[in-house]
Amino acid sequence: MADLNAAAEARLNSGIRNLWYPVAASWMVRDTPHGLTRLGQRIVLWRDREGAVHAIEDRCPHRGARLSMGWNLGSTVACWYHGVEVDGAGCLARVPALGESPLVGRKRNRAYPVIERAGAIFLWFGDDATDLPPLDLPEELNGGAWEAILCTAHWQCNYRYAAENVMDPMHGAYLHAVSHSMAEGDKTARMKARETETGFVFEKTDQSGINFDWTEFGATGAWWQRLSIPYRKSAGPGGSFFIVGMVTPVDAESCRVFFWRCRKVEGWQRDAWKFLYRARLEGLHWDVLEQDRLILEGMLDSARDDEMLYAHDAGLVRLRRFMAAAAKREVGAELAAEPA
Repeated sequence: MADLNAAAEARLNSGIRNLWYPVAASWMVRDTPHGLTRLGQRIVLWRDREGAVHAIEDRCPHRGARLSMGWNLGSTVACWYHGVEVDGAGCLARVPALGESPLVGRKRNRAYPVIERAGAIFLWFGDDATDLPPLDLPEELNGGAWEAILCTAHWQCNYRYAAENVMDPMHGAYLHAVSHSMAEGDKTARMKARETETGFVFEKTDQSGINFDWTEFGATGAWWQRLSIPYRKSAGPGGSFFIVGMVTPVDAESCRVFFWRCRKVEGWQRDAWKFLYRARLEGLHWDVLEQDRLILEGMLDSARDDEMLYAHDAGLVRLRRFMAAAAKREVGAELAAEPA
């Protein structure tokens, strides 16, 4: 049992598998190979001539150089070191120095299933890629009447702290007290959790539509969080401003956060909202994110080991329990599958 608990904690700290994770904004992957690290794994992304994204382990099977330092040849990526080519399925496609090679066709690199949606590139991190669950995202990211603008950043903290921060509506009244959108409302509140079909909502019971008054966690093939920020009419058309957030581990000490800023607008109002956002509001929203980043990066990695939690922390405690249970199930299944 001790081994299971330790392994589950290590897995939880580095990132749960068998989920879809956003790994990069679509604009980050263009003509050249793009290397990154997610869940402790080195990955190279590139687009073929039709614009489709491929993702494989960022390691040349010949000598181990990073393929992301090489060239995009469309259907393959070529290593800078000796020109060895690997295709999107992770198979060695060509060894130029030999002309003909018995190594061609062998699969030596892990390949990651890819979905590009809502301005982001999602990869499946799981052991079995033959029966993938669908990537079901909140309605705000599925187009239609919703306009969603993605903001993403690297934070030097464990991803669990970034997720827990979103599950804490009360911090808005303090950390973001001078924000253009969170400067109003009481600094005391009663909180409760309620179940949803995909997760749960943690909300204030005595205040609604004034500040950051509720937050939702959902598990639908990916783990996401959602909240709304009330906006005055001076902030343009569309009513309340919704944020959908996801966080992807880079390693045990850092993460990549993804925040979609969403508003329900169509026609000319969509164009007006996008212009207003880019011209005036985007900088203000980055200021709010910077406040979160500074707080979280200033915390020790071991901060959760010496806490004094109170009632307003029930949402993040519930999230922790959900994530810990998922890690224990995952690691337990792996251990059970190992040969005796």
